[in-house]
Amino acid sequence: MTMPPPLSRSGCPMLHGAAFAARPLAVYDQLRSQGPVGWAEIAPNVHALVVTQHRAAITLLNDSRTYSKDSRRWAALADGQVPTDSPVLGMMAWRPSVLYTDGEEHARLRRAMDDCIARIDPHRLREITRRSALSLIGRVVGQGHADLMADFADVVPMLVFAELLGCPPEMTGRMVHACQDLISAGTEAARGAADFAGLLFELIQLRRARPGQDLTSWMITHDAELSDDEALHQLFCAVGAGIIPVAACTAWTLHLLLRDDEYAGSLSAGTLTVRRALEKALWQRPPMANFSVHFARHDTNLHGAHIPGGVPVLISHAAANTDPALPRDLGYDNRAHLAWSAGPHRCPAISQATTIVQSAVETILDQLWDMTLADDNPEPLLRHGPFHQCPQSMHVTFRPKSRDRRPATALAGGIS
Repeated sequence: MTMPPPLSRSGCPMLHGAAFAARPLAVYDQLRSQGPVGWAEIAPNVHALVVTQHRAAITLLNDSRTYSKDSRRWAALADGQVPTDSPVLGMMAWRPSVLYTDGEEHARLRRAMDDCIARIDPHRLREITRRSALSLIGRVVGQGHADLMADFADVVPMLVFAELLGCPPEMTGRMVHACQDLISAGTEAARGAADFAGLLFELIQLRRARPGQDLTSWMITHDAELSDDEALHQLFCAVGAGIIPVAACTAWTLHLLLRDDEYAGSLSAGTLTVRRALEKALWQRPPMANFSVHFARHDTNLHGAHIPGGVPVLISHAAANTDPALPRDLGYDNRAHLAWSAGPHRCPAISQATTIVQSAVETILDQLWDMTLADDNPEPLLRHGPFHQCPQSMHVTFRPKSRDRRPATALAGGIS
């Protein structure tokens, strides 16, 4: 008999730790037993409400009159009940960015974000992604084995964003290393966040002196007239919201293509197969499993569940996507999933994110066409933490390619 995951000392399901990483679906079932919204421990001694019902999630995400994104409303944090070193504060503590604002201030920052992202040329984005992917493949193609996470999926979006931000070559390596520390979810995370913020400040000063055709220059010259602090946090949000989800989506799409019989035997079908696998991955494995944090402005009810004011309310995109109440014949091509969230805070870069994932996946499948997963376990071990749903590693093997078959491309950005 399979034992249920352990509960916290307060009797709540735990959305963190090894047990949650090993069996997230069982934890979502525990939460569903409480109704459309349930209490969970998201870090040691930190509690939140989690929405698991798809219909309730849509209601909340579109109700900005009742719910705020401003985490300064978090009563337990204001009262000193949240440990100052809690790992969730990196994602939940307030910053002057589009992610934590409402109303007119959110509209101003969101307009700047939308306008800057819209200026990214899709053809250039595909070229940057392909070049970055080839540079990483060139490192492992002669080995006959690789970890698709550490060697590929984790690093591709870092290289892409470094170029989109306008990083000079001498800064790219530092930015990649800072991002790697940032996403580690370990002791290096706080240092990585500080290093990354410092690099963004340095880059903003550089681009104020010498503007270019890049996200940093567009952000600081936008007619929304962002301060340096606002521009820094806007860029921090854009990169933070892009790197880990894109890495996870790349990994899960590759996992489906290499593991699932529906796709594995038909890779020669080309782009359509990759895009369909990507959409299925977004339904089954949304990279941001639990996020979209809101705070009720006052005590209220959500589909019969009591929501106290000042309590963080997370949307479980993963649980909502697998809500038993959803029609069984909905189909993975239906894009009603919540992987990109919904409402006024819906992801502003859906097209750009899917372009990076699709281009990266197509490139590695073209270069390492004979790779196979080295682990027979259909459920890779996940990285710990309540927010992201990302494999710890994904080892593959393939026939080593000789030097004359390796991608002839320079290493993007000069990382080492």
